[in-house]
Amino acid sequence: MATGDLMKTAQLTPSLPARWREVLRTTNPPEGVPPEQIDLVSKWLVLTRAAVLPMTITAGAVAGLLAVHHDDFSLGLFALALLGITLAHVSNNLMNDLFDTDVGLDTESYPRALYAPHPILTGMISRRGLAAAALIVNIVDLAIGLWLFTERGWPVLAFAFAGFFLSAAYTAPPLRLKKRGLGEPDVFVVWGPLMVGGTYYSAVGSIPWEVWLASVPYGLLCTAVLMGKHIDKIPWDGPEGIKTMPVLLGEARSRRVTQGLMVAFYVTVVASVAAGALPWPALLALAAVPVLVKAWEPFNAPKPDAPPPRFPIWPLWFAAVAFLHTRRAGALLVLGLVVAAVAGIEPRFLS
Repeated sequence: MATGDLMKTAQLTPSLPARWREVLRTTNPPEGVPPEQIDLVSKWLVLTRAAVLPMTITAGAVAGLLAVHHDDFSLGLFALALLGITLAHVSNNLMNDLFDTDVGLDTESYPRALYAPHPILTGMISRRGLAAAALIVNIVDLAIGLWLFTERGWPVLAFAFAGFFLSAAYTAPPLRLKKRGLGEPDVFVVWGPLMVGGTYYSAVGSIPWEVWLASVPYGLLCTAVLMGKHIDKIPWDGPEGIKTMPVLLGEARSRRVTQGLMVAFYVTVVASVAAGALPWPALLALAAVPVLVKAWEPFNAPKPDAPPPRFPIWPLWFAAVAFLHTRRAGALLVLGLVVAAVAGIEPRFLS
């Protein structure tokens, strides 16, 4: 290759930080980077679907910012718990790809392989390698759970094993909760009460009923994202007998249910503040209503026949809309809790 061509190629190849930002934004490798040139970090960000991990980090942040007011708050144990739930999400993503491939659901024509590279089907990693990665992550997570157990007692293990069971049962035989219309409630329980409640308990060693209530709003947001994703996948899941809630309800009704979940986030934030489960600055989450308004319109109509230009994760559509709303609303909820923590404004149950 001539020197000029080499210089042109170098100019077109994005830097490593730019590649990582692209993967975190779209779940896809940077455009124009050949598979053999994908760096190790980008590869593992793709394999673990790191773009959606902020959903878990936000759930942990909600718990930590509530717990920080408690006299028994331990920053070290909170950090361990936050790492633990993040690794649990990584493990969940790896196991979902593993189990869905094993049962024959994930194929080259199924959405999982269309909106982003499938780890096994694209040859990015072997089945054995993916299983080994999931095992290693679970072992590290188990070690964290045992450490927290020695500090906080048996409830930590109850939270951990409940989360692991629901995460594995989501796709793994024989339960395959996703196939039975139970995947959506599964996600609500995991990203709401289990993650928020478990992280809070690990940080302080107790959990009042108000924390359970405070866990509801963000659990609803995460469920809305999954509803959107499953609406997108109705044409594939229905013929395969994968009876997700949108398959059972139908697209039009499911779009209304998802809108209801997004509205319910704001209702439960206000209710949690009124009940003293959240400090009043958490009402800053209401500033996400303009994003809700923008998200509302796409859910009023069926999925378009083709994606907009440069839309990175087609055939997902409603999932992307719900995710953008969840990201903004969750961030503003966390910001409100940060303001409360800095200003020393406690939720009423700790006053």
